[in-house]
Amino acid sequence: MRAKSIEGEGERTWVVVLSTGDEVTASLLAFAKNQQLTAARFTAIGAFSEATLGYFDWSSKTYERIPLREQVEVLSLVGDIALERVEPKIHAHVVVGKHDGSAHGGHLLEARVRPTLEVMLVESPALLRRVFDPASGLALIHIGGTE
Repeated sequence: MRAKSIEGEGERTWVVVLSTGDEVTASLLAFAKNQQLTAARFTAIGAFSEATLGYFDWSSKTYERIPLREQVEVLSLVGDIALERVEPKIHAHVVVGKHDGSAHGGHLLEARVRPTLEVMLVESPALLRRVFDPASGLALIHIGGTE
């Protein structure tokens, strides 16, 4: 396990509200670039008209796509923003609820908002970087120090 305190003065909280038709990951990425975010965390609730979730298949090192082509409630959306090379990257997981009360969750690959998504985003004064991990094939947050 590795840990690094990133608390301190300079934390800033943003309320980001997405509207019908907005694509979630593209909108959050555009916001991160516009605000020059290097480290942040976010949570959100709202609803999607459709979404594509992902399940990471360890053996193939790829995300299996799980399309949901119906209106769903966003029960929990959590994620972070960190730099990969010099660009911010969004990493988010979501749990959504269907009309019958069943829930589906996974990595958020893409989603369309309907009618709203209310995001609470906390910017950290620290810099977080993603570094390619050959074992998983993913860019994982690297905080330095010993393993």
